[in-house]
Amino acid sequence: MENLIALVNRLQRACTALGDHGEESSLPTLWDALPSIAVVGGQSSGKSSVLESVVGKDFLPRGSGIVTRRPLVLQLHRLDEGREYAEFGHLPRKRFTDFAAVRKEIADETDRETGRSKQISSVPIYLSIYSPNVVNLTLIDLPGLTKVAVEGQSDSIVQDIENMVRSYIEKPNCIILAVSPANQDLATSDAIKVSREVDPKGERTFGVLTKIDLMDKGTNAVEILEGKAYKLQFPWIGVVNRSQADINKNVDMIAARRREREYFSSTPEYKHLAHRMGSEHLGKVLSKHLETVIKSRIPGLQSLINKTIIELETELSSLGKPIATDAGGKLYMIMEICRSFDGNFKEHLDGVRPGGDKIYYVFDNQLPAALKRLQFDKQLSMDNVRKLITEADGYQPHLIAPEQGYRRLIESSVISIKGPAEAAVDAVHAILKELIHKAISETAELKQYPSLRVEVSNAAIESLESMRDESKRATLQLVEMECSYLTVDFFRKLPQDIEKGGNPTHSIFDRYNDSYLRRIGSNVLSYVNMVCTSLRNSIPKSVVHCQVREAKRSLLDHFFADLGKKEGKQC
Repeated sequence: MENLIALVNRLQRACTALGDHGEESSLPTLWDALPSIAVVGGQSSGKSSVLESVVGKDFLPRGSGIVTRRPLVLQLHRLDEGREYAEFGHLPRKRFTDFAAVRKEIADETDRETGRSKQISSVPIYLSIYSPNVVNLTLIDLPGLTKVAVEGQSDSIVQDIENMVRSYIEKPNCIILAVSPANQDLATSDAIKVSREVDPKGERTFGVLTKIDLMDKGTNAVEILEGKAYKLQFPWIGVVNRSQADINKNVDMIAARRREREYFSSTPEYKHLAHRMGSEHLGKVLSKHLETVIKSRIPGLQSLINKTIIELETELSSLGKPIATDAGGKLYMIMEICRSFDGNFKEHLDGVRPGGDKIYYVFDNQLPAALKRLQFDKQLSMDNVRKLITEADGYQPHLIAPEQGYRRLIESSVISIKGPAEAAVDAVHAILKELIHKAISETAELKQYPSLRVEVSNAAIESLESMRDESKRATLQLVEMECSYLTVDFFRKLPQDIEKGGNPTHSIFDRYNDSYLRRIGSNVLSYVNMVCTSLRNSIPKSVVHCQVREAKRSLLDHFFADLGKKEGKQC
């Protein structure tokens, strides 16, 4: 069972090394789950003397004002034999056999964290003491509660200390060691006041009464020690610390323990309580109780640790393989990640993953609807037809057919198809861009390396933009080609069509009558509709060739070319 306390000690040291002090976290921490004993008391309550009595050594800094300004996690390890020594968590493998040096190191380490100011810090100091004169036990010495800030301290120091003390003792796994002096009214005890607030039933509070030997003559602490004045679930324990004169004379701590036993056994008021009084009894009771609490918490600790291990392994797995140290290895790794992304992108286009079907929707719905919405009324209105036909004649009237007029009417109508053509190019570009973002989010390796993710995204989108520009040029050229060269067969059929429906000689004698102009407009509209049907088929081919197919083939070609020029540090 003694190994349980040693195990918790190791877990607490691991927590501190990982920055887990059990505070300022929205998630449950291992530190919070570990049972601990926090020592609480006001200034000059004898708290430090109690700890030194339990240890059997002078090792704590002394002085006026707030001496303890950081939590001190004191881990006691019982040795069967050998010389006693101390070790600090921040100085591994360095043994202190001089406990005066231990006191100095506690003060120096406090100053390293807080500066030489008199402020406090919640970062604990770890001190392990190995001795034949101790029991296996872990105690957390907290700054003494105070009511007034001294010179050099902020006005908030009083509340800051109380907040720090509360952050430890309000946790359900914390055992509270409330130290109060017997020569003061218990009702005014800082330790009892704050303990009562967080543990109103006294279920996890041990009361320690100090300075019993300094009480006024004619008074005693029997009612308190018997639990009549203030009842706790566990019996009160009285201790008699060394006097200031004993401290000045460096009276041996073991001799002080012996004197303490003699005091309780020889004082009539306390003789019947002597068997459960003194610092030695206090250490044994706390050690036994801590073991009991740890034993009851083992299943919960195992569950928390196992859950944390699973979460960390999952996170580690998501981080992927270790990064190569040489430039070639890094380059290969980047190429592999990019290939994974490129594969995901192609799967979207090929239908393995969703999204590529939106491109077909552009060709099958959006483009035809846009062409259908084109309004040729303005170009083929009676006034515009008359105007262009007349202008095309120049100073001489046309003899058979107004060819130049036809050409100008067709060109002015066909050119408006550029709008839907450009819109189709832009729509496919937007879809491809969306698929890039999807493929990046689906490439697990890119989540690990934000910088690479940004670089790949920028390179892919830059390639798409280049492909869009090329696609726009090629697609608009299709429209311009329809304007540049008209299909002759269509117009060769016009005389036959005219013969079926009317007299073509009207074009000679009365070339500007409404019937004639409407016929010209109708002929032009028929030709433009034929061109629209042709472009409806050819525009998708151009877009797929210049954008979709090219994106599948060479989306990251420029990125790979630039990657080969980068040095190891850049990779």
